Amino acid sequence: AHHLGTDHQELYVTPEQASAVIPRLPEIYDEPFSDSSQVPTFLMTSLTQQHVTVALSGDAGDELFGGYNRYFWATRMWNRLRRCPRSLRMLSASLLGTLSAKTWDSAFGALSFAIPRRYQFNNPGDKLLKLASILKTSDPSDIYGELVTHWSPSTGIVIGSSSRESAVLDPGNWLQQADFAEQMMYMDLMTYLPDDILVKVDRAAMATSLETRVPFLDHRVVEFAWSVPLDL
Repeated sequence: AHHLGTDHQELYVTPEQASAVIPRLPEIYDEPFSDSSQVPTFLMTSLTQQHVTVALSGDAGDELFGGYNRYFWATRMWNRLRRCPRSLRMLSASLLGTLSAKTWDSAFGALSFAIPRRYQFNNPGDKLLKLASILKTSDPSDIYGELVTHWSPSTGIVIGSSSRESAVLDPGNWLQQADFAEQMMYMDLMTYLPDDILVKVDRAAMATSLETRVPFLDHRVVEFAWSVPLDL
C-alpha cells in the first residue's frame, strides 16, 4: 500500500456477521446460486459502499490473462494422460476412490513428515478425488468439465433427476485450432465469467446500492488479450 500510494480498508468479519447474510441470499440473487464467496462479496460491497458509490472490479483478468492454475495444470495432466493406457488410468482412479477425502486428509497429516514439501497442499483428499475423476476422462473437454463441476455426477444433487447436456461439455462449442489452455480460457470467458463471477458481484453490489464497472471487459482489452501468444 505504501509503495502504490493506496489507502486500504480492512474489515474483520465475525461468524455471526457472515451467518446473518445467508437468510438474505434468496432476496439478493433471486435464484439458486452455487458460489460460497457470495457471502464475503456481499460484505465487501457493503463496506465499499460506505466510501464510494462506484467501484472498479478486477473480474475477467484471470480468464483473459491465464490467471487460474487449472489452465496450466490441466494441460500438463492431459499431455500425460493421453500417453497412459486407459485401463491403467481406470485402475488408478478406482484405487484413489477407495478412501474418502477425510481419510486421505488424515493420512497426509500423519505422514507429513515424510512427504516432500512440494507435495504438501491444502485439502489433499478433495484434490485426490478430483484427480480420480479426471483419470477416467478420455477427452480434454471432459477434464475441463470435471474441474469446473462442484458435484459429480450432478444428478446426485436431487434424487431421480436427470442432467441436461451442457454447452461446456460439447466439443463443438470449443475453439478450433487452439491449444487446451486457450480453449479453457475461452469457455470460462463465455460461461463461468457471465454466469457466475459477474452475477455474484453485480447482484451483491446492487443489494448494497453500489455500482460496479469491469474495465477488463472493455472490448479493446479483450481483443489485446486474445492477440497475445500463450507461451506454456
